[in-house]
Amino acid sequence: MSRSETIILVPARMAASRLPGKPLADIHGEAMIVHVWRRAIEADLGRVVVATDDAGIAGAVRGAGGEAVITRADHVNGTSRIFEALAIADPDGKVEVIVNLQGDLPTIRPETVRAALLPLADPAVDI
Repeated sequence: MSRSETIILVPARMAASRLPGKPLADIHGEAMIVHVWRRAIEADLGRVVVATDDAGIAGAVRGAGGEAVITRADHVNGTSRIFEALAIADPDGKVEVIVNLQGDLPTIRPETVRAALLPLADPAVDI
């Protein structure tokens, strides 16, 4: 699987029920979502796009040099936000592997993100 066939999509919304505004929480001078985006970039699997319903989150990611797409605010979960974001980010359907990396994992190790794809190297695996 090549880098061009893989995309990491990071869903992030402001209206989290337990901690509203969590994606923009400051961690050592940067928003949490920027830390997550950086870990995804460091995984070096392919394109990384943050999927959000909030201009502030998109601005924080773009301000750090990242890519963000604005999705509808009425998604029932992150998976449906990922589905919409994929249609925006890959309108021609060229991506074959989609990694859904949660936006509240600022300390995830890049090798952990890479490890999630290891089973896909086996042709018998299909998810």
